[in-house]
Amino acid sequence: MSAFEAQFFSEIDKLRVQLLNNVDIIAENQRAVEETSQDGILTQIEDVILGIMTSLSRDEVPILVLPNRSSWANISFDSAVGLQMRSGHSVTSIRSDCSSSVTKFAQILKILSVIYRLVQSNSYATKRDIYYNNIQLFGSQRTVDSIIDDISCMLKVPRRSLHVLATSKGLISGDLCYLEEDGTRVDCHPTSAAVSISSNIGGIKNIVSSAKFIMIVEKDATFQRLLDDDLCTKLSPCILITGKGVPDVNSRLMVRKLWDTLHIPIFALVDADPHGIEIMCIYKYGSVSMSFEAHSLTVPSVMWLGLLPSDLQRLRVPEDSLIPLTKTDENKLNSLLKRPYLTSQPDWCKEIELMQQSKVKAELQSLSSIAPDFLSNIYLPNKLRYGGWL
Repeated sequence: MSAFEAQFFSEIDKLRVQLLNNVDIIAENQRAVEETSQDGILTQIEDVILGIMTSLSRDEVPILVLPNRSSWANISFDSAVGLQMRSGHSVTSIRSDCSSSVTKFAQILKILSVIYRLVQSNSYATKRDIYYNNIQLFGSQRTVDSIIDDISCMLKVPRRSLHVLATSKGLISGDLCYLEEDGTRVDCHPTSAAVSISSNIGGIKNIVSSAKFIMIVEKDATFQRLLDDDLCTKLSPCILITGKGVPDVNSRLMVRKLWDTLHIPIFALVDADPHGIEIMCIYKYGSVSMSFEAHSLTVPSVMWLGLLPSDLQRLRVPEDSLIPLTKTDENKLNSLLKRPYLTSQPDWCKEIELMQQSKVKAELQSLSSIAPDFLSNIYLPNKLRYGGWL
């Protein structure tokens, strides 16, 4: 490594040392839940069906009981894990004799039967495949997606253990090579277009990378601009990844996989607005709806690189590039400040409060009003060189 590279990455290297000192603690608190065997999953599904048959034999109404995945009351927070579902969580009853829930009851049974066949035959299907298996019953793809997560939560197994895959929307580029489960070698080096994130993260193996850091980029447009500006070469070696807005599960699994394998700093580059902050929090601490999979989805080591509300003042971003906060924005900021994880992030709270006081937000593109290449050539290199993250 040249003297310039050593100096450029000195703050990042210091951060990595700090993170490595915490790895053992994090690993103990955030250890992955052991995969349930195929026979175990089949037995659980059989138990659900047996419960329904037992109810019918007793002239009782069959009821399915699902954990409530939408209530903050069911959530506890651990700084080393993120948002996780409480053991004594509340539940939702899906009755087969109620007009408002009988359709969902049938939908769950249908998907359970599909999953049973997939696991039994050791084959896989996408969520899209399941939807097209019976469009009339499901009505929408969103219904299928939600029920699969409900079943995963009910059976207490990761979705990938159900042999159901989802098409990834995220992209990745940088100093990274790995093998897919089928033996396909994937090279993410930025010599061509970015690589789509795998739909089977659990099957990835033989990860090879010399990257010094990983940068999560909120939006696809910003991600593509950074690739066009050859950022991966300018800041080499590094890895860029985007979930194209609110990240899908595969994007979150990929970030977690890279953290578990490489143990290098991970930075979030998001807009200086409530939506961007919330997306960053999903990567770092997880979401309420997927809290039952927190141990495999969250990466509490994620750092906020930018765009910070304080950067807008420090860099004197022109006022005509700033956007007034809406009432919805203000409500979101108030909601964020009440989240349990922000009590452990006083510097983040200060930035959010600064946004509230200034009553403006800004997209990363606003930096181009200073100079067209400001983000790639000045902002990010200086942030990374001098440790400008929170």
